[in-house]
Amino acid sequence: QYEESGGGSVQAGGSLRLSCGTWTREFDSLVVGWFRQAPGKGQEYVGRISGDGERSHYVDSVNGRFTISRDNTKKMAFLTMNNLKPEDTAVYYCAFSQKYTASNSDYKEWGQGTQVTVSS
Repeated sequence: QYEESGGGSVQAGGSLRLSCGTWTREFDSLVVGWFRQAPGKGQEYVGRISGDGERSHYVDSVNGRFTISRDNTKKMAFLTMNNLKPEDTAVYYCAFSQKYTASNSDYKEWGQGTQVTVSS
């Protein structure tokens, strides 16, 4: 069971922070990935963070604007999005994997998704 929150509508240049929570005891051993799907497009990898929070990786289009973090004591992960652009408009999903990977097929558990809309 995973819950996402924090989506909404902002103007270009604005910021949002998405949250993803779970009650699984193994949270601190899981990689958290973030993906998004824009209307009419396929699912896109956004970034990931290792279980201990020491490693992270981002797709080029968000690198320097988005930051993934986690608080293992609270079993929460976060996607902080700054300088948002209209092309960031999508449904955003958090997902969990045993592997440090960008491949969505390796993520077995998924949040329900939250809508992010950026207007110009």
